[in-house]
Formats: sequence, structure tokens, C-alpha cells
Amino acid sequence: MTEIIGVRFKSVGKIYYFSPGGETVNAGDMVIVETARGVECGEVVFGNKDVSDEEIVQPLKTIIRIATDADREQMAKNKLKEKDAFAICEEKIAKLGLKMSLVEVECTFDNSKLLFYFTAENRVDFRELVKELASVFRTRIELRQIGVRDEAKMMGGLGICGRQFCCSSFLGDFQPVSIKMAKEQSLSLNPTKISGACGRLMCCLKYEQDGYEELLKITPKIGAIVETPSGKGTVTDSNLISGKLHVKLEQTGGDAVFTREQVKVLKDSVMRLSREEINALRELEKN
Repeated sequence: MTEIIGVRFKSVGKIYYFSPGGETVNAGDMVIVETARGVECGEVVFGNKDVSDEEIVQPLKTIIRIATDADREQMAKNKLKEKDAFAICEEKIAKLGLKMSLVEVECTFDNSKLLFYFTAENRVDFRELVKELASVFRTRIELRQIGVRDEAKMMGGLGICGRQFCCSSFLGDFQPVSIKMAKEQSLSLNPTKISGACGRLMCCLKYEQDGYEELLKITPKIGAIVETPSGKGTVTDSNLISGKLHVKLEQTGGDAVFTREQVKVLKDSVMRLSREEINALRELEKN
């Protein structure tokens, strides 16, 4: 077992493990640590706890110190610098006529680097922009092109449900979401109904997928041939949540409603996506 603490560098970001180095650290504390990007200040998500060695990626770095008042003042200064850098970068982008949209600026704790995050439809030659920014800030400049999901996570906003975006409120990492999930959850495959503000498939499709997969195992699919109390028939519609099935009866040609417990599957159907549906919605699956 190894003693660790969990540290996060963004309000909703990935949690990284560090060794407390003999210190007692509590959730909510700020700590100074060394990362691949340089010296950073992060917030402790959970304090000292023991985990098995298999859960840790070695080598495990030790925190430099618990943040002092001076460190907090430095963080506040960095925030002001980020705000100024954002405004200056936008001016430079307009001056150079670059087709890119600036999303966010980050300043590392030790001021060794400024990171500029942007979106663009195509590849952008920003070498001249880097030169101009370096001449202004006299520090290392790094520009990173991000996708629309990352942009939504950074910018935040409200989803169609009226709540704050999941990605900017609690999702540490993006989970893969597929058109197949929307199909299995009997959702309309209208892009405007199943895509979020970022224009990609809604992250919340992932949350209930396990439950729907379990229901699909016990519920006849549309097109399945079933034996009902009123005779043999074909399922024309099904509601996975309520378990109610609309069945077209062979003997009378009429429609009847049964629960999944009332029918016996003689030949189940297969849920498929047509080529047209796949082509029309392929763009929504991209990151």
C-alpha cells in the first residue's frame, strides 16, 4: 500500500496522485507540485489515504509544499496576467487575420509558460503569432488547438435540460458516446435532439446505457415474432422502460398491447442502423 493524495488543477478536471511526503493534507487545501508542464498549484480533492500499488503509475512525485499566502497571491497575479494575455492575443489574431477562435489562456504557476487554447475549422499557421506573443510576454508560448467538446468544457453553459453542462460541472474525462446508444434508447435520431451545445452527441447518453442494455436483454425488439395470450404476432413498437409492447396479431391483423412478461419470444429481431442514418449522424460521434 502507498499513501497518496488526489490533486486537481482545473475545477472539473482529471485527478492526479501525489505523495504527501509526510504532510497531513486535507481536501480543499492548495498544494505546490511539479508536473510535466512545470511547477503548478493544484487543489486537493481528497487527503491522505492508502491505495494498492497497482493503482499507482510510478514514479509517484512528492508535493513540494502546502500553498502559502505568498503562493495564493502569485495565483491571483497569474489570473490577472491570463486576462491581459487573452485580450492581447485576440488583438494579435485580428491583426494577423488568422481564422481561429481563442478560448482560454493559462499561465503556469512559476510563470515559465503561457498556454493559449483555441479552436479552428482548419489547420492554422500560428508561427508569426507565437513570435509576437513571445516578444510581448518574454516567456515560453504554447498554442494548442482543441476540439468543440473541450471548448464547451472550458466555456461552460446550460444544456437543454436547464442544468449546467455535465462536462463543465462534474465530468473529469469525456466518455465515448455512440449513435448506437441513441438508437438503443429509442431516441429520435434527429441531430438537434441528441446533440449538445458543442454539436456532438450528448454526454448524458452514456449514463443510462448500462440500464438500457440490461432491459434490451429481456425485452423483444421491434420486428420480433412473439407468442401472446391472444396468439402469435409481430412486435411493432416497444417501450423499454414500461415494458409494454405493441403487437400486430397474425390471426386478426389487429394491434394489441402486452407487457414483456406476457409474451414469449419465438424469433427475436436485431436492432440495426441504416447506412443513411450512420452517414447523417457520423459527424456527431467525433470528439
